[in-house]
Amino acid sequence: MDWTKLPGKDVTDLSIEKADQVHNVDYAQAIKNGPNSVGFDYYYGISASLDMVPYAFIENDHVTALPTVDKSFPMTEGRQKGTTRKGPAAPEFEARDVLPTLARKAGEFIAGRAAEAKAGKPFFLYLPLNAPHTPIVPGAEWQGKSGISPYADYVMETDWAVGEVLKALDAQGLAGNTLVVMTSDNGCSPSANFAELAEKGHNPSYVFRGTKADIWDGGHHIPFLVRWPGKIKAGSTSAQITCLTDLLATCAEIVGAKLQDNAGEDSASLLPALVGQADKPLHEAIVHHSINGSFSIRQGNWKLELCSGSGGWTDPKPGTAAAQKLPPVQLYDMTADIGEKVNLQSDHTEVIDRLTKLLEKYVADGRSTPGAPQKNDVPIELWKDKNYKAKSGAAD
Repeated sequence: MDWTKLPGKDVTDLSIEKADQVHNVDYAQAIKNGPNSVGFDYYYGISASLDMVPYAFIENDHVTALPTVDKSFPMTEGRQKGTTRKGPAAPEFEARDVLPTLARKAGEFIAGRAAEAKAGKPFFLYLPLNAPHTPIVPGAEWQGKSGISPYADYVMETDWAVGEVLKALDAQGLAGNTLVVMTSDNGCSPSANFAELAEKGHNPSYVFRGTKADIWDGGHHIPFLVRWPGKIKAGSTSAQITCLTDLLATCAEIVGAKLQDNAGEDSASLLPALVGQADKPLHEAIVHHSINGSFSIRQGNWKLELCSGSGGWTDPKPGTAAAQKLPPVQLYDMTADIGEKVNLQSDHTEVIDRLTKLLEKYVADGRSTPGAPQKNDVPIELWKDKNYKAKSGAAD
């Protein structure tokens, strides 16, 4: 979002949360390049994660109440271990109110569009929830409900919020022909307090290694639940390897739209998998990277990671002595070793060469799906370790 800066003031890109810049914005002015500028008819929400200022609700392109006071919130409700960034907030804004408010507004939107939907004009609702991201602020009625931890309480409240959306569809008679997708943008954050959860027998990453921000599957393997009565068989599953980028091509196929060559360059339609008609892999390979930009490419049972450690927040972290002692790349057989414990890089150099060349081709083509080559949005740096070639003789 582009906020209007006060005369003579400036805000460094992505640094609006800095203490010396949070008051350099005229929050009374319209927001440019928000959701309404990119195709949405209506928007109600917040500007970013709930640990980022300003703490205020936004309706379309204006805040609903001016942020005239400064606030911060405990990162975990009821505990004193750190707070969110301190900055401009609407006087009545409270972090714990955001999740139930978004659920309520979603229900109101569904009710308001129900008549048109039944008349043949369907709607698209995108509901990115603030939970269970930090700050971990379950409502009063949810605190202690899990018997496990504040994070588990917050997850329960998040499930309730999803249930409220499904109830709204039921109440309007729309559940039978509405496609619902519930998913996440990454693996669980360490802020969930893995040690506390483990004491109660819970591991948010399940059998996967790592957490949010890492190159390992704990950072990328996410829930993906879909309901579409009459189209998708209840209780069915798919072993296809997919990516959230695939939602664009999926929606396009469902509504009969054709993507241009410069749209969805890494998107493949999931529709065959959803309806149980996928008889081959939807992707030639899947590419992703960690928070420091370390790349990975996965094809079939093989996953190649172009870094020695996590590439993220888990030890061994990038640049540490422990990471530098490890081989410069990692190769895992995800069928035999879903936990990414045994690095096979020295045993299958031919796989490393093949996947490296495929990744380099994707960079050169600006895409990983069939179509005309495209220009990458930014210069691509595949090798974070500049000495990799000298260490291993990898392809250029």
